[in-house]
Amino acid sequence: MSEIPMYGEMRIRLEKREDVSGGCGEIGMGVRPYRWLAEYFDRIFTGYRGYIDAAHRTIVEPILSEVRVGCDLGCGTGTTALDLAARGIRMYGVDLSPGMCRAARAKARERKLPLRVLREEVRDFRLPEPVDLVLGEYDAINHVPRRSDLRRVPAAVARALNPGGWFFFDVNNLAGFEKYWRDTWWIEKPGLILAMRSGHDLKRRKAWCDCDWFVREGRLWRRHTERVEEVCWSEEEIRHALSAAGFAGIRVWDAAPFLQGDGITTEGCRSFYLARKARPGRR
Repeated sequence: MSEIPMYGEMRIRLEKREDVSGGCGEIGMGVRPYRWLAEYFDRIFTGYRGYIDAAHRTIVEPILSEVRVGCDLGCGTGTTALDLAARGIRMYGVDLSPGMCRAARAKARERKLPLRVLREEVRDFRLPEPVDLVLGEYDAINHVPRRSDLRRVPAAVARALNPGGWFFFDVNNLAGFEKYWRDTWWIEKPGLILAMRSGHDLKRRKAWCDCDWFVREGRLWRRHTERVEEVCWSEEEIRHALSAAGFAGIRVWDAAPFLQGDGITTEGCRSFYLARKARPGRR
């Protein structure tokens, strides 16, 4: 480990990169859970939730009267799950990252709300009871390691849902990969800096972001590195996977109207989906 002067009085402690694919890279047939993103997510991304809340008002709110039990898939630090729990819905949270699970449980204790958090993978998760709504927000579905895994996600969701239950989720599209997974971005908070260097391979429908976290420790800064990877599918592929899993009434919204004023997202970059598990004898 070495120290180098940087920006006058600031000095950064550099650590050897033991692993630069610490995001959703493949480990055999598994997924590598986030560590640093989990630890600092709320400090960095608080305030970036406006488009999710706007989509909820338009898409989710009209169906909540039918929801008694729900599940937030890829729940992260638990914000959505706890907001719904505060409305009297019995909620489960599912995430593969131990850090995200710990953060969600801690927030549930802090808010004094019931939330059962399960450390499981979105492709194979199982719940203790059937639910009426499964949500997969912040492009959680894009984080599965291979494009061929798409069919496994709605199949697992359908298994978790009651007949007539709902699946709400959002995804990054190929246009989004091309538009905003290509530059270097940074976010600075007191004692914490995140630098994100992104790239994509449109032919393989994959994108990645190398995240460098600089965390202040006294007069020094410690650096952590983690990679976030995503894959994407066409609307036709997503509709086919949903239909094959027994979903009907599939509706799609372009996310751009929910992101007005962000200066980045344009039509076609991101989509919201709402699908309903068919009742017996109906399609």
